[in-house]
Amino acid sequence: MQKTLLYKILAILALTLLICLPLVMIQGTIRERSEFRAEAVSSIAADSVREQSIVGPVMVIPYTDEFDAVVPAADGTAGKTETIRRSVSRVHLVFPNQLNVDGKFDTDYRYRGIHRVLFYSGQHKLSGDFDLPLKSALPRNNPLSRITIGQVSIAVGIEDVRGIRNIPSITWGKQAIEFQQGTGTTALGSGLHADLPAMDLEQTGRVPFAFNLGLDGIERQHFSPVGRNNQISLTSKWPHPQFAGNFLPSTKDRVINDDGFKANWAISSLSTAAQQQLLALQAGTAGADATPAAQAAAARAAAQVDRFSVAFIEPVNVYSLADRATKYGLLFVALTFAAFFIFEILKRLPIHPVQYLLVGLALVLFFLLLVGLSEHIPFVVAYAIASTACILLLGFYLSFVLRDWRRGLGFGVALTVLYGALYGLLVSENNALVLGSILLFAVLGAIMVATRKVDWYQVGKTEAEPVTVVS
Repeated sequence: MQKTLLYKILAILALTLLICLPLVMIQGTIRERSEFRAEAVSSIAADSVREQSIVGPVMVIPYTDEFDAVVPAADGTAGKTETIRRSVSRVHLVFPNQLNVDGKFDTDYRYRGIHRVLFYSGQHKLSGDFDLPLKSALPRNNPLSRITIGQVSIAVGIEDVRGIRNIPSITWGKQAIEFQQGTGTTALGSGLHADLPAMDLEQTGRVPFAFNLGLDGIERQHFSPVGRNNQISLTSKWPHPQFAGNFLPSTKDRVINDDGFKANWAISSLSTAAQQQLLALQAGTAGADATPAAQAAAARAAAQVDRFSVAFIEPVNVYSLADRATKYGLLFVALTFAAFFIFEILKRLPIHPVQYLLVGLALVLFFLLLVGLSEHIPFVVAYAIASTACILLLGFYLSFVLRDWRRGLGFGVALTVLYGALYGLLVSENNALVLGSILLFAVLGAIMVATRKVDWYQVGKTEAEPVTVVS
């Protein structure tokens, strides 16, 4: 009867939906393991060092602005005023005229349990020059103000000072000066500063500088182009960089291959608002240096200053790939069940719903096996082992279900092609849509060709006839 065919189709659909439950559970497991990995990164960052950001160097000029202010008389007499002496403490930031950065990175791993985090060790040479400002040009309350210059310093903002490997010294003109903790300004946040020789700023001048900075971090390094002209060159033996931020390296000078990468940036102050952002940040936090809330707000604002970054990424993120793979899990089950159903139609060999279910569960367990193995061995090896195990198991089982070892072998070959196609979809993310569309079109075409001579009105009647089972 045609009802028999309808019932069988409904049963297969119900089993397909039932298989979705373990697939959802496996996706939840993948998300949970991914969260564990993120916690491992946070734990290592808390115990050692975080992502790094370099802002500077910047010349910090603290000064006192003294001026006469006319105020109402202290005795309250109407219309009567008096002149009093007032002073305001200010900080002026001067940015490099030329800033050159030559950075080199070595990479290694740090482990927390089974999870590993990419750790880098950078050696940066910063050089360039500053144009000294005139004292008369410093911002003041009025032209008659009296300016008193404080201790001028060169400051470098560093995201996490725990990553500083050495005590650097800056060559200022012909004098070597050792850096100390702190930047002296909330605009730069945490970092280092070097006190410069006393200067009265009565005349302009250009002073060259240079220093080496060894800085460790994890996964990503940021730079803010604070100079008038910025020339940055970064090299590493890590072959999988990711460039991001407000500026990308020059395509002409960028080299990425199996030996590592080399990238160059040429950024002028006309193409970045980093200087204006830092000046605005300094103005907004003036007088609030000792307030923890203000310091936290300054740190958040400093992260919004124009910058670019280079990330040392893993070429394969096992959790993202496994999560993408499970999204094709239902397609795997549906295609396999469809193949079984077509086989029943063409060979008149009934397959019990329990056998459908067992095969579906074997297909689902592939994804769980893939996640578990890929946490300990390379993803491609884990994929090969997990897919081979499932193909051998299903080929062996189906040779009995289909009552012929050649039929089991045929399904094994088909599953091999299917797993190969899935791996192609995973490693070629940009072409996943077109490859998936071609795969589905090929499968539909194969089904249509295989069933082109089937008389579907006779299928139910044929299936209603008793079938002799040969053991």
